[in-house]
Amino acid sequence: MKLNQEEQTLLLQIARQSLENAVLGKPLPELDLAQLPPSLVELGASFITLTIDGRLRGCIGTLEANHPLARDVQVHAVAAGLKDYRFEEVQDAELPLIKIEISVLTTPSPLDYDHPQDLVAKLKPCIDGVILQDGLKKATFLPQVWDKLPNPEVFLYHLCQKMGAEGDVWRKKLLKVFVYQVLEFQE
Repeated sequence: MKLNQEEQTLLLQIARQSLENAVLGKPLPELDLAQLPPSLVELGASFITLTIDGRLRGCIGTLEANHPLARDVQVHAVAAGLKDYRFEEVQDAELPLIKIEISVLTTPSPLDYDHPQDLVAKLKPCIDGVILQDGLKKATFLPQVWDKLPNPEVFLYHLCQKMGAEGDVWRKKLLKVFVYQVLEFQE
């Protein structure tokens, strides 16, 4: 997916205004889809990441495109600020400190592999977002996580833990693996 600078700026404004309204207890801004560029009305999947001084403050999104992209960004900006179970709700005093990052996802595609080292070899660090699934357990890391976990084996270990499994489960059995890419932009 490609978005020009104007479309990216518009999505960042939607995210910022929605987060601020939600934190301040105001109604969310109305989205007039008829007035938005077609690319923002198409179904889209996004993750919204909030940081303060480079430290994570909230991150919520979806892997499946079920809503117009502008609405998806709006909903996840609010959720990242108020519903990320890892953090307290964002307070109004924090709003000026928060930096918003938007990741627009491509449709995930299955990654077939035969054994653990084959999986490691097929992953593209800093390009692929990765979804691991083991039965009902499922977790993802956005491609940006490679910046903090550049070693594929360490990346998979932490992703297994995020999924609620032992860190080395990817070495012991074949998991369902999907990859996707993102268009990432920020304030």
